[in-house]
Amino acid sequence: MKRYKWILLAFASIWIAGMVVVYPMLKKQQRLQVFQPADVNPKLVDGDMQHTAKAHRIADFKLIDQTGDTVTNADFKEKIYVADFFFTTCPSICPKMTANLTELAAFYKNDDDIMFLSHSVTPQIDSVEVLAAYGKEHGADPAKWKLVTGPKKHIYELARRSYFAVTTEGDGGENDFIHTENFILVDKERKIRGFYDGTSKEDMEKLKKDITILRYEYED
Repeated sequence: MKRYKWILLAFASIWIAGMVVVYPMLKKQQRLQVFQPADVNPKLVDGDMQHTAKAHRIADFKLIDQTGDTVTNADFKEKIYVADFFFTTCPSICPKMTANLTELAAFYKNDDDIMFLSHSVTPQIDSVEVLAAYGKEHGADPAKWKLVTGPKKHIYELARRSYFAVTTEGDGGENDFIHTENFILVDKERKIRGFYDGTSKEDMEKLKKDITILRYEYED
């Protein structure tokens, strides 16, 4: 009887050792899709971009965060980040989105590779002071989670032509308004790697899994 126990223990040890080696290899073989304009719902992509063969990347941006500091792509260099579009007075989807981002930010609190970028779609209302108060209320660490304001046309162009976040058309003018629950996962090369419903707990779990897969791409 003891002999059989030793055989079973030996097989168990071999299986565990094999999984320790094989599982990371299998994970590394998984890759997230790189989204190009042609891969996205046509309603989300301006007509002049739908058939472009050029590799899509998030455009250069220059915005102001909740501390009053200028924020550019350089702040996200060599970072994986999640982008969204919100406004502080939103009574419907934004509270759920912000609650989910708060949980994500806490989950990745000690992970220097992961950041968050929330763009106000009512920048004329969401001043630096308003964003600072909102960020403090929701525990947004400015070093980790940047709430940004800036020129409306610039933010709306980013939403439509860089992040493919909204289906509505517009020019970022006075009467233009966008409202979207989309979270967008961006890699270290400024490429889009995933879209998620920011109000959905299930999608937040999928986002976490996708971040894990994406991280493997950057491991030696």
